[in-house]
Amino acid sequence: MTLDVNKEQTKGRLRWKIGIAVILLIAVAIYLIKFTGTAPETNNHKKSGKFTDTDIAVTAVAATQGDFPVYLSGLGTVTALRTVTVRSRVDGELIHVAFKEGQMVKEGDLLAEIDPRAFQAQLMQTEGQLRRDEALLKNSEIDLVRYKTLLAQDSIAAQQTVTQESLINQNKGTLEIDRGLVANAKLQLIYTRITAPISGRLGLRLVDQGNIVHAADANGLVVITQIQPIAVVFTLPEDRLQDVMKKFHTGDSITLDAYDRRGQIKLAQGQLSAVDNQIDTTTGTVKLKGQFANEDGALFSNQFVNIKMAMDTLRSVTIMPTSAIQRGTMGAFAYVVQANQTVSVRPLTLGPVEGEKVAVLTGLQPDEQVVVDGADKLRDGMKVKLITRDATPAATGIAAPLPGPNSQQGGNKKNGSNG
Repeated sequence: MTLDVNKEQTKGRLRWKIGIAVILLIAVAIYLIKFTGTAPETNNHKKSGKFTDTDIAVTAVAATQGDFPVYLSGLGTVTALRTVTVRSRVDGELIHVAFKEGQMVKEGDLLAEIDPRAFQAQLMQTEGQLRRDEALLKNSEIDLVRYKTLLAQDSIAAQQTVTQESLINQNKGTLEIDRGLVANAKLQLIYTRITAPISGRLGLRLVDQGNIVHAADANGLVVITQIQPIAVVFTLPEDRLQDVMKKFHTGDSITLDAYDRRGQIKLAQGQLSAVDNQIDTTTGTVKLKGQFANEDGALFSNQFVNIKMAMDTLRSVTIMPTSAIQRGTMGAFAYVVQANQTVSVRPLTLGPVEGEKVAVLTGLQPDEQVVVDGADKLRDGMKVKLITRDATPAATGIAAPLPGPNSQQGGNKKNGSNG
């Protein structure tokens, strides 16, 4: 009887332990499904061709082939070809301002007027003096003719005739002075109309109508900046100078592209026009100057721009994204996805970089897929599963995770979904 009781107690404890174990297994399964988005895999799952947890999810892009432009990049400042501060050349009251701030003007356009009455009076005085001296000269010439007649009759001394000739020359000199005074008075009167010396864009008005302006004023009336065409002064490292000069001396035009401060928006296209004659020893750079038509006015004086100078074009070269570049003790390399869904380390010889693309000189063929995302956990020969940036769990063969504290919008990091 005692033996039967012990057996029953032993069976009860065994059932209790089994129940606890089953509960723990169920709790673990629920946790894995709910909080990690994964579930224990069965042999059937592995045999069905699905990816396993050991596979690394990566994003790969196929390399392409094409022409790759080679650029030299430099920082530059837009510089006007001509900048003129318009000043008055005579003193007087500013009675009229004929321009609007910021407007475009052409050479010879009227900008302002100064009270001309004082200069008109001065012109009248000089013209009157000129007429008086012309009359004196004419009278002295008539007297000379009379004196020569009397001299021929031996009625006067020869000295009187010589003196009269000197008087005529003196009157002629006075007449030339009068003509100069008249021309100067006319010029001063012209200066009361202030016109644009060059074509360009006007700045802000510096003097208001009604003020007395002087020729000695330092600020002037307004500043005109020529913006069509316009120049850009930029710098390049001195070790690239020989390449630039070699192409510059051939006479071929070197194209320049001007981009905004962030280097994203192309503002204008122009040509290289000049290279400085010395290198700045403090920075190790040389200055270059380009000219831009600037027909749309996108470039402003003193504007900061990024310059890209076209130097050459690599023909039919392999091109891949710069995000695929990895660096190690062997130098630059990339992870190339093989047909069996494994990756291999491929050493590369890189060429020039342009934006988010890089030319590959050796080590990669067109259409080969290189890993651009998820390469931090890769090793040579590892199995990978390919995903796209806009892939959904159904498209990649990954189970959709249930909402949980570790879940993120667009996928679970543990499953390698990079969104």
